[in-house]
Amino acid sequence: MRKIYRALCKAETALCGAGFIALVLLILLSAGLRFFRFSMAWNIDLALFLLAWTAFLGADIAWRDNKLFGIDIVTRRLPGLAQHLVRIAVLATILVGLSIIVIYGSQLAWFERTRRFQSIPVPYSFALLSLLVAAASMAFSTLLKIFHCAVAIKDNLKELGLLGAKPAGKKEAAT
Repeated sequence: MRKIYRALCKAETALCGAGFIALVLLILLSAGLRFFRFSMAWNIDLALFLLAWTAFLGADIAWRDNKLFGIDIVTRRLPGLAQHLVRIAVLATILVGLSIIVIYGSQLAWFERTRRFQSIPVPYSFALLSLLVAAASMAFSTLLKIFHCAVAIKDNLKELGLLGAKPAGKKEAAT
């Protein structure tokens, strides 16, 4: 299962990188051709399509690799157990938000399935799918982060002697 997940993550990173390179090349090509007074209308629509995919996939990659900035002015002063509990609460809130994006985004993609870009024969819902794919992948990454926090909480409770300890007042039966 881990090999499949790692392979999907590598494929997502490669796809995002290839999309970004294609986006930059399209914009440069468009600018160069406009210098010679030759305009290609499909260039802008395709660039916007690639921008949506690379932006959302890039956000997912950054989320998975913990590369997004965070503000931990208050939480870094808390004890380890409290930090993990706050982190789980924040991650659960993020998971709810991502779930809402997936649910309502899929409804919007279905509603927009007949709408087309102006100059390329691609349904507009394909651009909306970039948000859905990224949100679903972020939700999976968030579940993994919650799992790792739960494991860390369990380890903290063991260190404090609150987990796995024998109940007080009970004696073992003599053999």
